[in-house]
Amino acid sequence: MCITFSLTSKPCIGASNGNLQFRKSMFTTARAEVITAPKISITCPGLTKQGIPHTDLQVQEIVRRQSWPNNLAKEYNYRKPQFHPTFLEEAYDKCRNICAEYAKTFYLGTLLMTEERQKAIWAIYVWCRRTDELVDGPNADYMSSAVLERWEERLQYIFEGCPYDMLDAALSDTVFNFPLDIKPFRDMIEGMRMDTRKSRYKNFQELYLYCYYVAGTVGLMSVPIMGIAPESSVSAPTIYNAALYLGIGNQLTNILRDVGEDALRGRVYLPQDELVQFGLCDKDVLSRKVTDAWRDFMKEQIIRARFFFNLAEEGASQLDKASRWPVWSSLLLYRKILDAIEDNDYDNLTKRAYVGRTKKLLTLPLAFTRAFIKTWFEIENM
Repeated sequence: MCITFSLTSKPCIGASNGNLQFRKSMFTTARAEVITAPKISITCPGLTKQGIPHTDLQVQEIVRRQSWPNNLAKEYNYRKPQFHPTFLEEAYDKCRNICAEYAKTFYLGTLLMTEERQKAIWAIYVWCRRTDELVDGPNADYMSSAVLERWEERLQYIFEGCPYDMLDAALSDTVFNFPLDIKPFRDMIEGMRMDTRKSRYKNFQELYLYCYYVAGTVGLMSVPIMGIAPESSVSAPTIYNAALYLGIGNQLTNILRDVGEDALRGRVYLPQDELVQFGLCDKDVLSRKVTDAWRDFMKEQIIRARFFFNLAEEGASQLDKASRWPVWSSLLLYRKILDAIEDNDYDNLTKRAYVGRTKKLLTLPLAFTRAFIKTWFEIENM
């Protein structure tokens, strides 16, 4: 399932000691595949625009490849990297420390996982964070298409067992321990490209595509690490879709939380046609004035974000038992951000909704209960 990788407004972790350095490519880097228009529509009550693009074809291919690790390794001709055990231990320790510092609540949830899964999730978290910082970090002013091209080239080296630095080495080792497909990683880079050239989204289909690239992909990366419970009667594609939906819900929540901050940067991550439906436009967002029309608009946006969280629940309880807690923590905590927007009377233009430390800590036992209550019920009724 998708992890709560909060990828906005954070301190920078340098891609390579603060400087991006790359070797000259010896191959042509494959470009991220383009997600096609939907073949399936999901009905979301309360919204005029109900059609949501679905990445069924591409996601099914990812599910297939990540379900057959031998075929995956053969397809990409991977070469297992040889690292000294001490070097590898230090690499994973660095990833753990970064995760513990910048994603405290999620980090606590990972402590129930097996050691191998912990390390893998920390490595993925760090790579996603570094990728996002190329566009949103302190050095974002130096961003160019060439930087993202080189970063994608560097990703290819990671999957080929030739990592550039210690943090890359942790992910490279993870790739050989778990059946990870490179496509979700490439798609996330494509999301960064979208961020550099696009600041408006004419409808929810465009916004959904963006959310898939920057957050839904995290869910697809995470399922092989989290593992599917052996006793699960739900199909793998259903669980992957739920993981993707959790990513969509998380990113929609990030967008609603950060509307005011994004407006200050001239960015509006809201469907333009839906703004019009409520008698609003860019000017209303950029002026950061809360009106009754804005409140009505926000109510519908929150309903939609919750809709995706509801879809995600189906897969959250189908993961390996040791992996469920961080996923449920993500789900419940992000829902509380939506509650906080409501508590602020839908003023996300001048206020930033957040969940306080006490509420976060109180959520953890509830998430633990939601993660395991079904298992306990089944045991008691055996």
